[in-house]
Amino acid sequence: MSSNGTGYLLPATGAQGLANYPHARTIPSTARTIFVSGTSSRRGDGTYEGCITRDDGTHELDCGAQTAAVLRNIETIIRGATDGKCGLESVVDATVFLTDMRDYAKMNAEWNNIWPDRTKAPARTCIQVAALPNERLNVEIKCQAMVE
Repeated sequence: MSSNGTGYLLPATGAQGLANYPHARTIPSTARTIFVSGTSSRRGDGTYEGCITRDDGTHELDCGAQTAAVLRNIETIIRGATDGKCGLESVVDATVFLTDMRDYAKMNAEWNNIWPDRTKAPARTCIQVAALPNERLNVEIKCQAMVE
């Protein structure tokens, strides 16, 4: 069993995921669960990684850069909540919110950098939303992690 439980994959004859994630993940009943709130690419100084604000006030958003920053921020949250004992390897389930599904491939590329082995990746859902809390954002992720 990996540090985030046991992944289940459908047989090769079933529909396979478009990125690295299992169809399901089981965790032992003795594990504690951390619920990580929706997390963005916002930095401590209030700026947003993956967002360039132009002179005319419009924003250029890079979903790949934002996804990488979101995952780093989630790693920081989990490490803080577990006194450094756990990180992204303990995530068992994640929900990804995108403002534009055309960014799906860029988000997946960053996801797959973190979890190259889909048998160790968290279960995942990705949905498009009308907006996120700030116009400088195009991705937010909430997740649950397991601590033994």
